Parts: sequence; C-alpha cells; structure tokens
Amino acid sequence: MSEGIDVAEGGGEGQATGANTGTPDIFISYASPDSAVANCIVENLEQHGARCWMAPRDVKPGTVYADAIVGAINESKVLVLVLSVNAMASAHVGREVERAASKRKHVVAFRIDTTPLSRELEYFLSNSQWIDMPALGMSAALKKLVEAVGSAATNAADLVIPTKATTHRVGGRAKRMLGALAVVVGMGIALAVALHFWPSKHGDAQVHPVAAISDKSIAVLPFTDLSEKKDQEYFADAIAEEVLDRLAKVPGLKVVGRTSSFQFNGKSGDPASIGAALGVAYLLEGSVRKEAGRVRVTAQLVDARTGSQRWSDRFESDVIDVLNVQDTMAAEIARALQIAVEIDTVHRASAKSPEALDAYLRGLHSYDRATREGSEAAVADFQKALALDPTFAPAAIGLANAYIYLGADAWLPTKVAFERAREAAILAQRLDPKSPAPHVSMATIHTWYDWDWSSADRELQQAFALGPRETTGVQVASQLAAARGQWDEARQLAIEAVELDPLNPNAHILLGWNIDLHTGQLAQAEQSLRRALQIAPEWAAGRYMLGEALMLQGHHDAALAEFRKETLDDGQLEGSAMVHFAAARKAESDAALTEAIRHNGTSWQSEIARVYAFRGEKDRAFEWLDKAYEARDEDLYAIKDDPLFKNLEGDPRYKAFLKKMNLPE
Repeated sequence: MSEGIDVAEGGGEGQATGANTGTPDIFISYASPDSAVANCIVENLEQHGARCWMAPRDVKPGTVYADAIVGAINESKVLVLVLSVNAMASAHVGREVERAASKRKHVVAFRIDTTPLSRELEYFLSNSQWIDMPALGMSAALKKLVEAVGSAATNAADLVIPTKATTHRVGGRAKRMLGALAVVVGMGIALAVALHFWPSKHGDAQVHPVAAISDKSIAVLPFTDLSEKKDQEYFADAIAEEVLDRLAKVPGLKVVGRTSSFQFNGKSGDPASIGAALGVAYLLEGSVRKEAGRVRVTAQLVDARTGSQRWSDRFESDVIDVLNVQDTMAAEIARALQIAVEIDTVHRASAKSPEALDAYLRGLHSYDRATREGSEAAVADFQKALALDPTFAPAAIGLANAYIYLGADAWLPTKVAFERAREAAILAQRLDPKSPAPHVSMATIHTWYDWDWSSADRELQQAFALGPRETTGVQVASQLAAARGQWDEARQLAIEAVELDPLNPNAHILLGWNIDLHTGQLAQAEQSLRRALQIAPEWAAGRYMLGEALMLQGHHDAALAEFRKETLDDGQLEGSAMVHFAAARKAESDAALTEAIRHNGTSWQSEIARVYAFRGEKDRAFEWLDKAYEARDEDLYAIKDDPLFKNLEGDPRYKAFLKKMNLPE
C-alpha cells in the first residue's frame, strides 16, 4: 500500500487507473516511493487477466482505510511485494506481509534493489518465491512475475494467467552516439515506468534516489497528423519538436528530451503512467492539419497526475510562418504553468519558401530514422532546403549532424564526412550566431574527429551560454570529460543526461560503456547497458558492449552469446575473437579475427587494434592503432583507460600515442 494517503483524496498521484471489481486475485504491497513500479506491475498483471487490488486505487470512498486493506488481503490469493529499501523502512508494508503470512497467503517478492532484508521481512519471506529485477532486467522480471503468480495459485481454479509474453520489436541504432537522434521504440508504458524508477548504482554502489517530480516540468508528446491523406507525419513530428525546442529555452522549466517523449509515438496510456515514466508533471499533446498552404495546430496541456486539462488553444498560420507559432505556444504554456516569460519581440527567421521549409522538415524526419538510408536522405533534403534558401540556418545545422552520423558509422569516409560536417556547422554559426546547436555540432567534431579537447570545451561553453543544457550537449560534454580521463565530471554529466532524457538509450550507454567500463565498474556497466537494451533491444553495438562487460567479468559463455547476437558491422567478429582467446580457444579466436579484418579492416581499425591488444600482441596492436589514427577512426577518442588496451599501458609506444592525441598519460 501507499502509506499516509488520505482516502478522502480519491487516490494518490500516479496510481493505476483501472479499478478492481469483485474479489481480487492479487494484493499489491508497496511503499509510497515505489508507486511507479507498483503501477507497472499492476498494469502487466491485469493485461494478463489477473484482478489486482492496490491502495489507494481500490479503497472505496467512505471505507475505513485499514479495514479495506485487511479485507483485501483476506480475500486475495497472492500477495505481491515490491521489495526495496523503502519497503524495508515501511511499518505498513511489514504489517501487510505479516497479515498475509498469518492467513497462509502466497507471497511473491519482486525485488527492485539489493538492500539487505530487515529481520522482520527475512522471517516472513524466507520461503518466498524470489524475483530479482536488477539481475534479470525489468522485461524478464515482469515475465517471471506472471509465471510465479500463476504457479503460486495453481490450486485456485479461477486464477488463470497466461504465461506467453507479448514481444515488441524495437528499431535499431548505430553504434555511435549522438543524442539528438530519435529511436523508434515499440515498448510498453510499463517498461518505460520501470526504467525510470529502477534504482541505479554508480561508482559508490549506493542507490541513487529518484528526484521528486517538479511542478515546473513538461514532456512534449508527438503530435497527431490530422491531414486528409495521413501523409504529413513528418510535418506533425517536426512541429512538436519545434515546440519542445522553444519550451526548453524557458528559464525555470524542465523539458524532457525528445528521444524519451517520442517513445510514446502511437502508444496508448494514461497520463499518470506516461508522466511517471518521463518524470514530469505535465504533458503537451497536439494535432496538426495541413492543407492548401495553411496549417492548423491544436494543443492541450494535461496535468499528468490528475488527467485534467490545464490549458488548450488552437493556432492557424501560413505554412511559411508556422515555426513562429511555436514561440507563441511556448509563451502561453509557460504562463499556464505560472512561469513568467518575455515574449520574443524579434520575428524569428523562417524559410523563405514553403518548399524550403518542407525539404527541411522532411530532412528532420529522415534523420530521425537513425539509419544509413535515412541519413543519406536527410543530407539530400537539407541540401535542397539550403539550395532553395541559402540563409536558412536550421537546414545547415541538420546537414552538419547528418554528416557527423554518416562519418561516425563509416558510411562515408571519415575525413570526407567530418570535413563536410565542419563546413555546414560553420555556415550555421554564421547564419545564426545566437543558436547553441551549431556549437554542439562543432564540439562533437572536435571530440570525435579532431581530438582537439580545448576547442571542444570552448564550443560547449559557448553552447551552454547561448541556451539551455539540453541532452545532446550534456552527452558530448560527458564524452569529452571521459576522453580526458576526468571521470568524476564525466559521471556527473552522464547522470545529468539520464535525468534530462530518461528513456534515451544513449544516456545509459554513455554511463555503461564510456564511464563504468573504463573505470573498472564492470557490474555497474553491465546494469546500465542492460537498461539501454531494454529501451532499444536492437541498438547496434549494444550487444557487443554488453558482451565486453560480461567478458571482463569472466562470464565467457554469456559474453559469447551476446557477441553472436550482434551484427558483423558492429562487433560480432571482434567480440568473438576476444572471448575465444580469453577462454583459451586460440584457433577459434584466430579464425574470428581473420574474418573481422576482412570485413571491418578498412572501416573500424581501432577495434582490430583492441583485439590484438587484448590478445597481448603489442606490435600488431600498434600497427592497427597507427592505421586508425591515419583514418581518423572516431572511436579513438575513447582510448583513455580503455580496458581492452590495458596490455599496452606499460609500453613507451602507448604513452607516445596518447601524447600524439593530446591526451595525458
């Protein structure tokens, strides 16, 4: 239950919306701070046909609170306990478990952190069925919970819970990170809530509490395309993204990142669950209708905690002027949230023709697909927009980022892609000196390609001075700090990135691979990487990175299994070569390495160097490091304290190589 909530309030914030009718199958016991996970569990179980009872949702008005809880426990068949540090400290939870035990109810514990049991709960739970969510991962743990509850109630004929889990296919990502890229993820809201409230451990092995949701916080959900032909999704998405961008510039307002809020594209769910998943108090929903050169945008601001509408309005404009509508919307929304803002009296520059604007918006939509084909299409769209309007700065920014993405994945020769990206970023800075975005793009180029750390730092400082600390800039700042070996700063920035964009897999990869793995926090690295893969199971190179974390912990079979799930482009061969070597299977390692060189030797030289270094073959490792340097392999920016290069650290050639990259020894 959620202690301390007055039933007269009609339910607590963030509670599951579907009320139990009839005799409950399952009583949910939880402490108030774990309400989001409890809601997640209830939603999952009820989707499988179970009848759950949880307070305060199912306490009938006028009923004595304690009597309602005792009655629900007596009538239920199973008690599911959300076991955590909060539950351990809750006297109410202890009494609920004790009551269930005295009535010989089955108790299934769903453990969400690794806090040792209190003596009271240890006594009652010693024979319980255990589900260890941190070890299994949320998706697997929820599936196991369904099976465990069904097993616990095998003698109750009226409790039938199917055990076949629904699966969701998730769009892939490239192995390099650029936070502005979107992920098309077909995941349920329950998983999103669980990921946001899943305790995380970083370095000190202590649980980081989830920050309280600020009343001045908002997420912009994807807008609905209401055009007659339903062919304007790209336009609706772009309008929502523009609104998000303008709101992010309002001082005192927390705006969750696009990648997280756009996870809910096409998903149904109650505002409370979505708000809890994203850590915001308000949701902005909207629709766009475009026809005959005119655009109508309808928007409403919803209080996620109550589902009530706080503000709504409708805007109409010419297509050419639609971007300026977002300034007015942002100001009105801020006022609705009682945040004082000054309306920008300077008319914001837009494209000079509808055709240029349309090409730009199509470019954004293509870029957000996060594929080679999408990136190449984005380049063509942004180039078309600039050809139609050479003064349109947003198109130059988009072009820079598309080239960065193509170069990072070697879909274009690195030098070609990054130099073109530089030209576009410089153009964007000249066209719009007040925009922070081109400075973030330049910082990315300096970090990944130039290895010019001081210039990257200077660009980031300029970006943060010109605008808010948004997800992409904070992630690049964390990568820059990690590249220089400034691990405490890198970690804090990565945690900030997670807070800004909690369902962005990049942020969790950043923590797991760039920081935890490089600082020897292997268990924490594994945890962060598993989180990223829960959000985006097909995130390219994610399985490779997880396999690396498992291999370095000595879990060779598990590591090999992850490597084999990866693609040939993103580490399957290189990972297999290393883990076979670690398991004393030299012949298999040699064969995998030979194939890796054949497949990736001209596109991922740094990874071949890592394999040779891991195998202790120093001369070959330095040979491939030199090739990577000559090719400007962008993965070299993360060479500092890379555990796969550990065998090289005492070699003078390694120190000389770090010096050549302007890195401290």
